[in-house]
Amino acid sequence: MTLAATDEFSGKRVLITGGTKGAGKAIADRFLKAGATTVIAARTAPTEHMASFFTPADVSTPEGAAKVIHEVIERFNGIDIMIHNVGGSSAPSGGFITVTDELWQRAINENLFPAVRLDRGLLPLMIERGSGVIIHVSSIQRRLPLYDSTLAYAAAKAALTNYSKALSNEVSPKGIRVSVVSPGFIETDAATRMIERMADKDGSDYAAARQKLMDMLGGIPLGRPNTPEEVAELVAFLASDRASAITGSNQIVGIVPPSITYSAPKRPGGAESTSSRISSQDRTGHRA
Repeated sequence: MTLAATDEFSGKRVLITGGTKGAGKAIADRFLKAGATTVIAARTAPTEHMASFFTPADVSTPEGAAKVIHEVIERFNGIDIMIHNVGGSSAPSGGFITVTDELWQRAINENLFPAVRLDRGLLPLMIERGSGVIIHVSSIQRRLPLYDSTLAYAAAKAALTNYSKALSNEVSPKGIRVSVVSPGFIETDAATRMIERMADKDGSDYAAARQKLMDMLGGIPLGRPNTPEEVAELVAFLASDRASAITGSNQIVGIVPPSITYSAPKRPGGAESTSSRISSQDRTGHRA
């Protein structure tokens, strides 16, 4: 996907966690191309110029989050947009029995606490100004958990989504928009490693494990995973003034949630229409 360079975010200070790989890198690139002052916090340094400022930090720890908060305030006097992208899972396959207390705690540390701590440290400055945008990158697994290999990750993302909804209810009246982006299967290096672990466990090949993962997610209407750039484009839209009335939402990318069913309405005489209709609580699958 080729994205046109604009100055849509000129003058905006944007913090992206986990912004050197996968979807996080695509998000950072998207904001940089649009004129933003981008601040990336990650454990791994970028391999190319992709940020105005990079701070090496493990935001899954209290010390790492505190470092980022301090540097953002000292160097930039706050932030306009926060993209909480960091997260992931390295748990082994094998279902619930393989998930130790240590792995449960790691999932919470990596997928929930970074947002909680950074919001607590930087959100008050947004409230003082009366403006700002926060986007929490969750996962479709918040509702479609894959018990075989990512049980703790799915539970942590569900917690992040619930936290984000509560935060939006609290701070939206103060001028801060808070939204969630829940991607389905994004074909990143991390996803590739997970598929390889599944293939090893099943004694299958990569293609079979990849298809199994898509089937476990309930099928993908597009017939393919999302790309990091597609996720980045949605994040950029939600952070922009074009989405100035959107807050408290949960935007799903690339997956049909189980609460949405598609059926072909009948034409007179019994013939099926080529169009489809959606039957659900709303068109995003989000339940308030």
